[in-house]
Amino acid sequence: MILFPLIPAGLLLTVKSRRLMNGITIVSAIIICVASVGMAASMIQDQPGPEGTHYFPLTSQVWNQLIIAGDIILALAFLFVCRRLPFKRYWIPLLVILQYGAVGYYDLSGRVPVIARHFFVDNLTIVLALLIGIVGSMIAIFTTGYMRHYHEEHPQIPDRTNRFLAAIFLFFFAMYGIIFSNSITWIYFFWEITTFCSFVMIGFPRTEEATDNSFRALWMLLLGGAAFAGAILYASNHYNTIELTTLLKMDKTVVLIPVLLICFAGMNKGAQFPFSKWLLGAMVAPTPSSALLHSSTMVKAGVYICIRCAPVLRETPAGMIVALLGGISFLAASALGVSQRDGKKVLAYSTIGNLGLIILCAGIGTPLALWAAVMLIIFHGLAKALLFLCVGTVEQQIGNRDIEDMHGLISKMPLITILMLIGIAGMFLAPFGMLISKWAVLEALARKSPVFPVIVIFGGSLMLFFWTKWMGQLIAVTRPEPHKEKGIGIEWVGLIGLAILTVMICAFYWAVGIYLVQPIFGTDPILGRVDIRMVSIMLGTMLLLPLGFLIRWRHLVHVDPYLSGANVTDPHMFMGSLGKERYWWFKNYYLKQYLNEKKITLVTNLLAILFLILMFIY
Repeated sequence: MILFPLIPAGLLLTVKSRRLMNGITIVSAIIICVASVGMAASMIQDQPGPEGTHYFPLTSQVWNQLIIAGDIILALAFLFVCRRLPFKRYWIPLLVILQYGAVGYYDLSGRVPVIARHFFVDNLTIVLALLIGIVGSMIAIFTTGYMRHYHEEHPQIPDRTNRFLAAIFLFFFAMYGIIFSNSITWIYFFWEITTFCSFVMIGFPRTEEATDNSFRALWMLLLGGAAFAGAILYASNHYNTIELTTLLKMDKTVVLIPVLLICFAGMNKGAQFPFSKWLLGAMVAPTPSSALLHSSTMVKAGVYICIRCAPVLRETPAGMIVALLGGISFLAASALGVSQRDGKKVLAYSTIGNLGLIILCAGIGTPLALWAAVMLIIFHGLAKALLFLCVGTVEQQIGNRDIEDMHGLISKMPLITILMLIGIAGMFLAPFGMLISKWAVLEALARKSPVFPVIVIFGGSLMLFFWTKWMGQLIAVTRPEPHKEKGIGIEWVGLIGLAILTVMICAFYWAVGIYLVQPIFGTDPILGRVDIRMVSIMLGTMLLLPLGFLIRWRHLVHVDPYLSGANVTDPHMFMGSLGKERYWWFKNYYLKQYLNEKKITLVTNLLAILFLILMFIY
């Protein structure tokens, strides 16, 4: 599973034929998806060891030598892309030289501890593998159709679709390496590959903005890599081990420093404040990269590693500070999402906020909180990937992604709108899993501190605000519109597939809880108290309206609005108070005067930096 994505990645770099590229991508994505499901089924059925974990050792030392060679190649690749940077950005190659110089010296010094268990699989690994394999494959298939339209709309951008698709499969290689590896030196190697792929994908358009944003992402993510490198050196020199599972079983008072360094890298990769700007800048890239970075791959690596470290963080002052860092990111990102009109930017802030909620749970570290965190990862990954792909499709059809221009989208793009409504419902409505997970979060936090529930309640209310007003714009029909769902081809596979999965994972959340999440932490806070049949009835009732519309949309009757006597000849105009005819429209509240993006970002960044300093002091 780790090595296979390298095959399509290498093949795609050598082909130019679009038909051949699409064939390689679709076949490889299906293989990865089936392999992930097959691995999960076999691992769940197989009885794990006494620790609930399957370990897989390697007898040959060749693999260690390949990782060392890979580190050297990565360092050279980073330096190569920095070769034309102005001197004022000297810190970017300096970061590369410092961290890879230290790791390279350590690798070649002969003092690397021997690893007995190179790979491991447990239920948390299975959850991430399924998310990468299924959601990632849907995104890859969607990309084959999307990129054709992308280059038709942007003829000035050279067609490098093969490189973009190759970067997606290289992402899969790196993500599988991160979740399956037990050696923190190996995790570091795969960790930095995701950084390189992000740089390539964000800079794909090669515009000035894209180049600036890609280098911003590069230096910010290299900071996390430097922290990871520090954790490797510290753990090796002080504890003579680089096995992640061994490290996390040691006395927390002893191993707290390397664990906090790893958590720093995780929060950095998860785009928490003060590192959120790199993820916001990723929006300049083609939509599939946003879906990958925000849902199933890049950012999930960050929260995954923080959840791994949760047993050490639990009931420590540093753990509470990690929770606060996640909490302020959740609250600030939720507030900033209200003030945005750009659909992708709303989704980006929503991602930062929900990842902050997962980090908060990891800092608390109780079984109940971690149960909620894993469920959040699952539901967020599916719904957010669906929403990004929908917004990208809408942008290609109507020419922009402004929420206000999506007014009445249900009459222009009915099927896409229904899929978007499923994605939005998946983020905040009952009985979808995000709401169930947030309920569990509140229960877990109420037992720890009165501060955290307040953060979750206020942040969740703000999210409710921006999701509701977006949903209202989509279904506000004012006049008949020509249909614009033409030219969408294989993209439907990814869109409809993710929509079905979002609904199905909600309908069978009890099975996910029992067979996947409960064995990890030994707790299941919801299933014993929620009537599963009632959830199924609620879900079925919610689906009746969109399904009914889909069946009857050809026979809908459009009627003129009545404006209490203010109508004029054109039913879509009204007489304003100053005697001038105006087009009537539903406009949303964005509260920019209260939720100023610049001010909130500045204050939150300063608070986050302060908490990061306190985290290491305590």
